[in-house]
Formats: sequence, C-alpha cells, structure tokens
Amino acid sequence: MVKGRLEGGQLYTPAYVARVGAMVRGAARGITVPINLSALWSTLQKLLLEMDGATGVAVEGSFFQSLFNGLVKEGEVLGSVRAGAHWTPTVFAIAQRECIDSFFSQNSFISYDALHKLGISQPVQFLQSRYPEGKHLVTVFVHPSMIEILDAATEDAVERGSWIDSLSVLPASFGSQDASKILSLCPSVQSALKANKALILGESYVFSNGFVKDVYDRVEKEVESFGLSGSSGIMPSDDSYLIKEAKVGQDTNRSSEASETSSESGHKNVLEKGSKKKRGKSGGNVKSGATESGADDTEYIPTKSKKNQKRGKDTPPSQVSDSKPGAKKDGGKLQEGNLNVPSEEWVIQKIMMLNPDFEEQGIDDPKTILRPLASYMRPMLINYLKEKRKALFTENAEKMKRLLDNLQKKLDESFLNMQLYEKALDLFEDDQSTSVIMHRHLLRATAATLVDTLFLNLDMHNKLKNGIEVQELQNSDSVSLSSTERTALAKSFPGPLSKRALAVIEALEGKQVETFMSAFKELAEESGLHLKKLDKKLERTLLHSYRKDLTSQVSAETDPVSLLAKVVSLLYVQVHNKALQAPGRAISVAVSRLKDKMDDSAYKVLTDYQTATVTLLALMSAATGDEQDCSSDRILSKREHLENLMPALKGLVLGSSQS
Repeated sequence: MVKGRLEGGQLYTPAYVARVGAMVRGAARGITVPINLSALWSTLQKLLLEMDGATGVAVEGSFFQSLFNGLVKEGEVLGSVRAGAHWTPTVFAIAQRECIDSFFSQNSFISYDALHKLGISQPVQFLQSRYPEGKHLVTVFVHPSMIEILDAATEDAVERGSWIDSLSVLPASFGSQDASKILSLCPSVQSALKANKALILGESYVFSNGFVKDVYDRVEKEVESFGLSGSSGIMPSDDSYLIKEAKVGQDTNRSSEASETSSESGHKNVLEKGSKKKRGKSGGNVKSGATESGADDTEYIPTKSKKNQKRGKDTPPSQVSDSKPGAKKDGGKLQEGNLNVPSEEWVIQKIMMLNPDFEEQGIDDPKTILRPLASYMRPMLINYLKEKRKALFTENAEKMKRLLDNLQKKLDESFLNMQLYEKALDLFEDDQSTSVIMHRHLLRATAATLVDTLFLNLDMHNKLKNGIEVQELQNSDSVSLSSTERTALAKSFPGPLSKRALAVIEALEGKQVETFMSAFKELAEESGLHLKKLDKKLERTLLHSYRKDLTSQVSAETDPVSLLAKVVSLLYVQVHNKALQAPGRAISVAVSRLKDKMDDSAYKVLTDYQTATVTLLALMSAATGDEQDCSSDRILSKREHLENLMPALKGLVLGSSQS
C-alpha cells in the first residue's frame, strides 16, 4: 500500500532512493584506486547533510552499502569487494597487471617490494599464478632467461679456469642471497660442483677449482717460508699480517708429542720446571762476548688490487716480486703450545700480491671478493702447517737432545767460572768506586756471554719444540746480543720463564754481580736446568786450570800492552789465590794492592811497566791530524822501551810459577 523502502527503521521514498543511488554510483565510478568503503560512506553522509540542511535525514552507512551491493550485482560499477569493506576498482586491477607485465617482460625480473607498493600483499603467490614458468628467489622473481644468461657466463668462467662474481651479471637490485639461490638453479654450475670443477664462495662468487688450486699452491709456498723457516738469531715478530692462535691443533698433536718424548729416550725437557738432571763437566776456560750487532729491517707491503672479473690461468699475470733488498722475511715468535698461523688479512694480501689481476679490474674494494677465497684457503693452510710441524717433530727430537746436552755442558763450565771470578771481587769491597767498576766489567763481559748463550739456546729449543725448522747453533758463545735483542727473546718465552728472563736482563744491566747470580739461578730453576755450585774441590781444580792457562798465555804473549793485564791476573792467583777479571781502568788499583805482597824490586818492575804502558796508550790516543807523524816516532820509541821491559815482567810470574 505504501510505496517506499524501509531501511534501518526509516522509510525512504523511491525518488530519494534513486537520488542516493545515483550518488553512490557516481562516487564508485569516480574511484580509480583501492579504498575502504566506510570512508566513502562518511563522505556521502556529509554531502547529504550539506544539501538538505536542517531538514535533512541522517542516513546510515548500511543504507549506502545495500545500494552499493545492488549496483555491483547489476554490473553498474565494476570491481571487487574484499571482506565487505575494501573496494578495488577494475580499472586499478587492469593498470596494476599491465604495469607488472610491462616491467617483467622488459627486465625478466621484478622485485617483491614493487608488488607491495602496488598493493599486492602476497607477491610470490600472485607472480607464480600469473607466470608459472618463472622462478621465485629471496627478494625477486625471475624469468628463466635470466637464469640462462648467468648459466652461460659462469660456465665460460669455469671452462677458462677463472672466476666470476654472479652479482656482476645480475641486475643491481639482486642481493647475495638471490645470487646464491639463482646459482643453485643454473645447470652448468650444479654439474661443475658435482664434478669438483668449481666452488661457490661468499654466496655469489664462482671459482674454478683449477684457479683456486693455482692460487693456493703459490700462497702455500709463502706460508711455508714464514711458518717453518727459522734461524739461529732472532726472528722478527712485528709482521702486521701474522697472529698467534693459542693451542692450534694441540689436541690432535698429543700423540705426535708423546712419540717425540719417547724418542728422546727419557731425556727431560729443560723448559719443564723441576728437571734436576746433571750434565757435562766443569772446565776453566773463559770466553768473553764479541761486539754487539743489529740490523734494521724494512717491510714490503703489497699494493691493493681492484676489479670484478678476472683473468684465467691461460692468461698469465705479470710477474710480481714480494721482496726488496733488505726486505723482511715473514716470521714470528712461537709461544709455548702455540703455532704461528697466517691471519685472514695476511692471506688476502698474499693473494693480491701473487695475482695482480684482482687489482687491475677496477673494483672499489677487492677484499670483498678475496675475503671468501681467503676464508676458504686459510683452514687448509693452517692444516698444512700443522702437518709440516708434525713431520718435523721426529727430526727435531734429536736436535733437541743434542741442544740440551750442549747447553748443560756450557752452563756447567761458564757458571762455575762466573762463581770463581765473583770471589775475587771481595778483595775490592773496601773501595766503592773500584768495586763498581769490577762488578760492571764482570757483568758486561763474562755474565753477558753466559746470558746470551742461555737465551739463544732456550729460544732455539722453543722453536724446535713447536715444529720450526732451524739451523743448529755452531758456537753460541761467539754470538753477542744487544739489550734490545735480549729483551725481544725474553718476551718470547712462555709466562713465568719470560718474567725470570726479564729480571736477569735488568740485573745484567745493574751494578751488583750478587743480584745477577740470584736472578740467573731463578731463571735456570724455572727452565729446569741444573747449576753446579762451586765447592772447595772444584775451586782448586778451576784455579789450577786457570793458572796454567794464564801462564801459557803470558809465556806466548808478544803484545806489550796486552801482557800487563794477564801478568796482574796471574799475580793475583799466585798471591791471593783468586781469579781476577779486571778492566783496563782498574789495573792501576789492582797493581797498587800488590805492593805489600811483593818485594820492592819486583814491585818496581811491575809499576815501571804499568807506567810505561799508560804513557804509550796516552800517546796513541792523542796521535791525530798534523801531529801524527811526530807522535809516531814517540809511540815507536815508547813501544820499543816497553818491549825491552817484557822479559823482566814475565820473569816475575813465570819464574815463580815454574818454580
């Protein structure tokens, strides 16, 4: 009976319904992008209120929605409704697909981010349904033609025995994970991997096995030169490309070390504290240190390289020298239980040095390419060094045994002599200035040689123990170290031994022999070495040998200047029964102390000879420049006078000694 529409408790006339329906249809057709319908209805409600004013009716959103659903059903507006509230016009869907199709057909790939920006929330499912032949990667979707292009490029690199960065072939928007995934889809790459013809390193780099083997062989020679070589001197330790890796292969090498121990036939390691085995015999010969020496080393740093794509083995690189005159050999000190191994940075530098192709190719940072290769090669290099170290243990075991025997013999002889010379210092304790001179002379001459011998032998033993091939010391007594070299060696020793060694160096540079002897004993104890104590019997034996040796030297001496010190030392053996070691500037004091022990005529012969010697030395020191010719005659005259006094001086000690 009533013509109208009942909606939400309100009755609408057909004319009003037609009017509102026209508004809904016009608004829906004017929308070209996805929209939430509730926002559209709010806009239409405001529009109606503005049109009708105070007499207008408040229209519910459900009324607009029912009109809209009818229009969609009748085909008046084209599009799709999702979840009843989200409207996507057909014009937008068409434009969306055309945009995706255009980009994908032109580039053979499209990123998921691009689809997200176009309003597609599930890009992988959308693309797979639209392009069934395509392949989805981590961040992009690709056409099979993209895989074919990369497959051909990598196959060519592998066949030429070279390498390739797959990201250099792929578009810039591809990431390393995308590269790794697409390489897994390349048939030639997979077949090369199965046939051990290629390696994938760092997700995106494909190296042929031939190229990697060639590089590895050359780097292996370099790592052998520093890891296994050694010398009897001090190895440089400041190579910036070397690191210490604590206890590398310690567990795997235990069996090898055990067999080494048994091959020594029970000979105990001197570096193991507590070994008290006595070795060697005592003797009376004395040897003093030689001149100090040192050398400055210059380090050659290889230049960096640049470029992405490569030259194969069939294109030989330019010859590159990795050394200069005076260049430092790669080396390092080995801590106890540690093995020097190349760092990743060292391997990268060597690869760039040996393969300048990487530098010549214009890459911003060649290390981004070389780091995966270095990471792959480094474990093999470490294993190579460990195997070499094991092989050297058997060879080094015999060297270690001989080294320990010889070291113990040298210490037995040298330390007893040191104790013997120390007793003579008591004669000058009442003269502080002379006592200091005597103490310093004994430390700088005899004690320094003793320390150098011990340090060099402990350093060599440490290297041999750690599998380093070194040349045996022919005569460590002839090697004189500087203070810097001693400190470097001391710091290379393990823990407590290093601390004791540094204390010995400090005492050696001091003024008290007693302090040095105490520090040296502690070092020897820490090393497990046995030091013989000078008892009365040994003292008599050493003094007899020392006296006999000095007598022979005095008898055979032809240099008038050198004769005086030897005669004074022999007189102190005869008079005080002490083995005196006096420097030149303390001879006058030593001579004066013999006055009460000799008759006047004998003492006059000694003082006259000493005065003549001092005069001759003063003339020789002053003879310079224009006065040299004039001084030469005076020097010659004084020397002849001194030579004439030699028989009388020798008679003082040789007659008494022989009688």
